[in-house]
Amino acid sequence: MKQNRTEIRLAGSGGQGLITAGIILAEAAILDEKNVVQSQSYGPEARGGASRAEIIIADGPIFFPKATWVDILLTMSQKASDQYSFDLKAGGIFIVDTTYVNQIPTSNALAIPISARTREKFGKEIFSNIVALGVICEATKVVSIKALQAAVSARVPSGTEKMNMEALAFGKNLAREAIKNNNGVIAEAIEADS
Repeated sequence: MKQNRTEIRLAGSGGQGLITAGIILAEAAILDEKNVVQSQSYGPEARGGASRAEIIIADGPIFFPKATWVDILLTMSQKASDQYSFDLKAGGIFIVDTTYVNQIPTSNALAIPISARTREKFGKEIFSNIVALGVICEATKVVSIKALQAAVSARVPSGTEKMNMEALAFGKNLAREAIKNNNGVIAEAIEADS
């Protein structure tokens, strides 16, 4: 996306790894030599409660560190989708994990069962956040894959790097597949931003 400031929100439930995903995405943007602000919030319940990470990526200075009208929104729970879909800019990219979101407020969304496909591929959902990062990278080009791979490798537990690289590649493939099957609606939005 070629614009000066890109606001991203990753939202879902505690335990889905979205805070970690937000940190990784911010670190990838830094490796791409961008200015970055990353913030997070989660409900008192931690696992199962609300969880949100926000990342602002800019070429120049970031004067206001809060995401207001987001360019990229990932929702991995119905509550997050209901709560944040109205904060997406017109022409923004909305990525929805249909494993946990079955009422999508718009037809202009990249709808992928991220958690279910992760479970099928890896036997558990623990890699869903990394798969989601692969989806975001492929669908938005907001960070380079090289920077994202480096950020993932630096952040994940030692000994899990290979599996996490597979999860990242799997997410990129899921996005490619979904964009191809989405009648070009998302592809047009992505091309317009490129």
